[in-house]
Amino acid sequence: MGKNRVYGQDMLSGPLVRSVARYTIPIILTNVLQLLFNAADLVVVGQFAGELSVAAVGNSGSIINLIVNLFIGLSVGASVAVAYSIGENKAEDVHKAVHTAVPTALVGGVIITFIGVFFSETFLRMMDTPENVLPLSALYMRIYFAGSVFMLIYNFCAAILRASGDTKSPLVFLIIAGVINVILNLIFVVFCHMDVAGVALATTISQAVSATLVVIALMKRTDACRFIPSKMRFHKQPLLKMIKIGIPAGIQGSLFSISNVIIQTSINSFGEIFMSGNAAASNVESFIYSIIVAFHQTALNFISQNMGAGQYKRAKKVLRVCILGVTVVCLVVCACVVLFGRGILSVYIPNSAEAIEWGMLRVIYLCIPYFLCGMMDVTTGSLRGLGSSVVPMLISVIGVCGIRIAWVFTVFRIPEYHTPQCLYLSYPLSWAVTFLLELIAFLILFKKKTDAAKPSPLSK
Repeated sequence: MGKNRVYGQDMLSGPLVRSVARYTIPIILTNVLQLLFNAADLVVVGQFAGELSVAAVGNSGSIINLIVNLFIGLSVGASVAVAYSIGENKAEDVHKAVHTAVPTALVGGVIITFIGVFFSETFLRMMDTPENVLPLSALYMRIYFAGSVFMLIYNFCAAILRASGDTKSPLVFLIIAGVINVILNLIFVVFCHMDVAGVALATTISQAVSATLVVIALMKRTDACRFIPSKMRFHKQPLLKMIKIGIPAGIQGSLFSISNVIIQTSINSFGEIFMSGNAAASNVESFIYSIIVAFHQTALNFISQNMGAGQYKRAKKVLRVCILGVTVVCLVVCACVVLFGRGILSVYIPNSAEAIEWGMLRVIYLCIPYFLCGMMDVTTGSLRGLGSSVVPMLISVIGVCGIRIAWVFTVFRIPEYHTPQCLYLSYPLSWAVTFLLELIAFLILFKKKTDAAKPSPLSK
């Protein structure tokens, strides 16, 4: 078991709360920096280009997530494949998983680039994007999607590092890339007057930098996670594991995005000023979600390694620690966001008091119960750590997408309930239902796996 320490932080022994905290905090900081890419886009265009550009960038987010999430899910599969093999102490399986993950990222990036570049405007029209916002949104999306290969390479390789226990290296790489992104945003928008094209190009270049750094880091490792470009190929077993975990995870992420696209279409019906305020508030909310994602990734990798090592009691304790951690952190952070929300939103939209008030409406309705989303995501990661990805996907179809879509096409259609407040209520309702269903599913699947691992009485 001690051999696992060569990979990075030891997830299999020691005080669990301390280990979870040491592992999660760098992921939180990394996720926040990654979000600063888009936040910097919105802040710069808000300060130097205007409300229309803010609406254009914000409007494109739900479609970008819809397309990208399907392939990002495969990086979840890569993380599980690596972490489980490390728990089992199977170096050859770790090696194969690493060298299957990188070419998978390359292929996925090419596919996303083709879809995004050629169909951006079509997707935007399907969302009833206002004609005055459409050209800027389409331009932003085409440039953003042109750099999809870099984005996927970073996400897959960072997933490998985290599965091995290294959460600090991705943080360092994102600090470097984040600084570059902000500097290029200012150069392209303020001095070159490139508007949304400038912020999209700055994001693409910074993603190329982070992708290069994370690949170099893998190439310099001395353990089974070392990446050797000449040995890239699709190994059957790790590829099947990535597909088994990753495809349902990707579909789940895309289904979340489909429901958000439908809600974004409803948001568009309230006009440009509301769109601008909603986009700014949604971006602030994304920072809170980055905390949730960190606990999700912690639960996934800790449970994967401990299940692989046969440490079932510790694996179950991980779920409890992560649920408690994400709840406490969410409540504290969300309270701060609600208290200082108007000041924060004014950074994005400094010249529209009306847009800020609309943004505050979203902050109040979604941030206060946001801990429910955290509990839901932790149970999702825990189920994937058990090796189950289809179950959380199916539950999400019912609990998240089903409720939100049904809400939009039923309750929200009633004239007296056709309000932003009513639309926002669909979020906490879907989080609560999905969490309860996933928690029940985890307890059932965990019992089945542990019962199956017990030696048969006949074998004694």
